[in-house]
Amino acid sequence: MLKKMFYMVLLFVFLLGGCSGGMSQDDSKMSADGDRNSSMENVSEGEIGFSESDKADSGEDAKAEGQASQKIEEAAAQRMVIYNAEMDIRVINFEKARNALEQKAKAYNGYIVQSNSNRYDGEQQSGTMTFRIPQEHFHAFLNDAEGLSVQVNNRHVSGQDVTEEYVDLESRLKSKKAVEARLLDFMKQAQKTEDLLKISSDLADVQEQIEQIAGRKKFLENQTALSTVTITLQENEVPFPKIDNDSLNTWQKIKKQFADNINILLAAGSGIIVFLVGNLPILILVAMIVAAIIYFVRKKTKSGQKNNVDSNS
Repeated sequence: MLKKMFYMVLLFVFLLGGCSGGMSQDDSKMSADGDRNSSMENVSEGEIGFSESDKADSGEDAKAEGQASQKIEEAAAQRMVIYNAEMDIRVINFEKARNALEQKAKAYNGYIVQSNSNRYDGEQQSGTMTFRIPQEHFHAFLNDAEGLSVQVNNRHVSGQDVTEEYVDLESRLKSKKAVEARLLDFMKQAQKTEDLLKISSDLADVQEQIEQIAGRKKFLENQTALSTVTITLQENEVPFPKIDNDSLNTWQKIKKQFADNINILLAAGSGIIVFLVGNLPILILVAMIVAAIIYFVRKKTKSGQKNNVDSNS
């Protein structure tokens, strides 16, 4: 009986030992898993903190890139085109057409750049006018000019797309201004004279490039905002000949013709007198020679006749 109780106690002790060992193993396993999970949480929290800071920086970069791409898309949507037009038209009255075109340009907030005119055949006028017209009124102004004409001899419209160049200039200008800002910061921090001179030289070059880019950008803006229109006007009016009262004055014509004839006679007489007086020595010599020849010829003729008479008698 005692042995049986002893064995039962030993079995109970062994059972308790096995349960406690299993529980300790489970507890150690759970604690190990807990430590591993906590370490993973710490690592993940560190990684999350790092990624969030990076995400903030990358978000700013993405935002800047998005704004740049948006500007490019807006510029692409609003194409920048330089329009030029040349027209050659005939009008009934040059002065009226010119005044009408000037008024139209003024109404469209444009202005005249150059104007010249000339008159030919004594009556008809022609000329050339150059206008700068806002681009939104470009085609309307051309249609108005055609409406003033009786005939359009020539119409030429051309356009130059400068959108890509303009976007490139904006990007370059932004980059150069960033370089300028950095150089200004370096100049504030520089302590050596050599560094100041080098930075000043680089800064001067960058600022010159900024001025060139800004000037080109402003030129493109002006050329695209205002279109150039050159119009040649020719008057279509045919002049009628006027009655010339001078051609109907017969008495004046007679007096003029008489005076012309008198002048001719006086000029001829004056020429003869000048010829005779001017050549008088030569004329006297020639006259003497001719007189001597005549004298000897007559004398010879008389002597021959006398000899014939004597021989006949």
